[in-house]
Amino acid sequence: MPMSMPKQNFARTAALAFASMIAGTAHAQGSTPPAGCTGPTSATWITVVADGLRNGSGLLAITLYADDSKRFLVKHGSMYVGRVDAVAGTTTGCIFVPKPGVYVLALYHDENGNQKYDRSTLGLPTEGYGFSNNPATLLGLPNFNSVRLNITHSGLLTRVHMKYP
Repeated sequence: MPMSMPKQNFARTAALAFASMIAGTAHAQGSTPPAGCTGPTSATWITVVADGLRNGSGLLAITLYADDSKRFLVKHGSMYVGRVDAVAGTTTGCIFVPKPGVYVLALYHDENGNQKYDRSTLGLPTEGYGFSNNPATLLGLPNFNSVRLNITHSGLLTRVHMKYP
């Protein structure tokens, strides 16, 4: 413990640092975004860790939606789609957001790299997908409220578990 820091301040600082680690945040005042962060550059970004990718083929698409249920998952409804090379198991990407606020993330594993979410002739998904907050999707698309993600500052980290049909 530094000599100039009272015990209670040191304990409080250590507790806050530990709480930030547990919450999955990586915020540091004045930090810069990771290399390869996608989207229109801004002062706010989020790191996305997608796990459960069945292979390293193609791309992982990270789609950013505004906090507007009418635009969620509709054609041309997203704010931006960032893409990173897929890595079997776990893929990490970073996406800029316009400013702190509530957003939705929808991910898909674009295994063939055609930059489209592929579906069967019956309209069923053929590629892996995931959403912010990892909602249940057994009965169809998630409820909009279940995928809303509050991005309070730069450097946050969120984990998304990928699901495959």
